[in-house]
Amino acid sequence: MRKIQLSSPQIDQSDIDVVIDVLKSGRLSIGPYTEAFERSIADFVGLKYAVAVSSGTSALHLILRASNFKQDSLLIVPSFTFVASANVARFENGNVVFVDIEEDTMNVDPKGLEYTLEKYSKDYSDIYFMGVDVFGHPLDWDTIMTICKKYNVKVIEDSCEALGSEYKGKKAGTFGIAGAFAFYANKQITTGEGGIIVTNDDQIYKLFKSLRNQGRGEGDGWLSHEYLGYNYRIDEMSAALGWSQMKRIEEIIEKRNKVAKRYNQLLSNLPVETPVVKEYVTKMSWFVYVIRLPKNTSKETRQKIMNYLENEGIQVRNYFEPVHLQKPYRELGWKEGMLPITEEIANRTIALPFYTELNMEDQEYVVEKLRQALELFG
Repeated sequence: MRKIQLSSPQIDQSDIDVVIDVLKSGRLSIGPYTEAFERSIADFVGLKYAVAVSSGTSALHLILRASNFKQDSLLIVPSFTFVASANVARFENGNVVFVDIEEDTMNVDPKGLEYTLEKYSKDYSDIYFMGVDVFGHPLDWDTIMTICKKYNVKVIEDSCEALGSEYKGKKAGTFGIAGAFAFYANKQITTGEGGIIVTNDDQIYKLFKSLRNQGRGEGDGWLSHEYLGYNYRIDEMSAALGWSQMKRIEEIIEKRNKVAKRYNQLLSNLPVETPVVKEYVTKMSWFVYVIRLPKNTSKETRQKIMNYLENEGIQVRNYFEPVHLQKPYRELGWKEGMLPITEEIANRTIALPFYTELNMEDQEYVVEKLRQALELFG
């Protein structure tokens, strides 16, 4: 039976060689490749600074920590995202409010954001908005920024899934105080585990560097700590892999774009909703390829379709489970019915196999088996 993975990193010989180079050097942490990787990301997105860290989660956490998010602060965030987007506020004992999404892009609905800010700005003076560029598709940032400025809201960009995407010619990750990217093995480029923060702010850049390294001050010794910090360092092997992969980032993005276009064509005659790319997206850097089953499809039916595909050797997943319905947030009072669009869409999403080197034959197989599953259970 054919086996098609949900994701697969593109690793070539140059990646392997550079990791071996690090191993031979004996410098496995805080070395020259970390600095080179940071410079490659900063240059790519067009900002002054980049700080490599151990994960996308730690990147988001440090952005909140360095921007003085605290117990009486409020983070507004979509529920249709990875759980870390909300969890980082709870790490700091802050407050979280979820906002619903647009039906087409699955990004935050600007009208919902403004309604939420109007409601909560009466009770909170320190409000942050975590904008998530879901699946690599940028938010409508002009509209979002206008709303946030109106309510004096601090903006953080969770672009963990959107390295290389552009909104009206401007790179994702560059619209707020700071932006975060992540490099897990299913991302556009990978470091295995790892993340990075990008910013133009001189002051918080220095704080990011300190906080990721146990709070050591600039120029201080190994046992001197100016802040209460964390071990959020990226290791040198991971940084070297990221630096190597960044040398072909444009090629990777283009290949993934071709895979997405092939899916669009192959799925055009099936009763599913394919991803939407809005006209303001001048460059799309695909993270995953998520379809939606027809409206009113039950979760039970979706599971039957997913089981059928898995039994045919095709690895699939549902993306995402709403964060507000996860146990830690139910315990805060969130429940079904509070974010109807998020909940309805989350019930019928399926992520199909998607990666840089996915070939046409495997895509044709995926779509044919999906067609069979829909005929059986749809």
